[in-house]
Amino acid sequence: MTKILTIGLHPSAIDFSDHPHLDEATLAARIEQGQAALRAAGLDTVSCLIGTDPDAAERAVRDRLPEGPFGLAMIGAGVRTLPEHTVLFERLVNVLAEAAPGIRFCFNTSPETTIDAIRRWM
Repeated sequence: MTKILTIGLHPSAIDFSDHPHLDEATLAARIEQGQAALRAAGLDTVSCLIGTDPDAAERAVRDRLPEGPFGLAMIGAGVRTLPEHTVLFERLVNVLAEAAPGIRFCFNTSPETTIDAIRRWM
């Protein structure tokens, strides 16, 4: 079975002013529900919640790498979709490509679609 690294923004790293319908507790609960669905499906996943600082995020991902080897990395929409996170996204892709040659990538659109994103590449 392929081991999967899931990477997403920690709820405390998000500015919710642009998301009036969302708050830290609600997002944390949604992330946990998504992780529970992965466990219930029997998928071998390691979660890595990061902040927005590229250096710190890279360190956090590197700290998780010994838990691999990882065949698949799922990078969350919060990292990928906001222009201000472009450098963060690039750094994550490049550190994973370097550290785990041949790793595949998948992308969700919300915590609830993480399992769908992973299943596309399993």
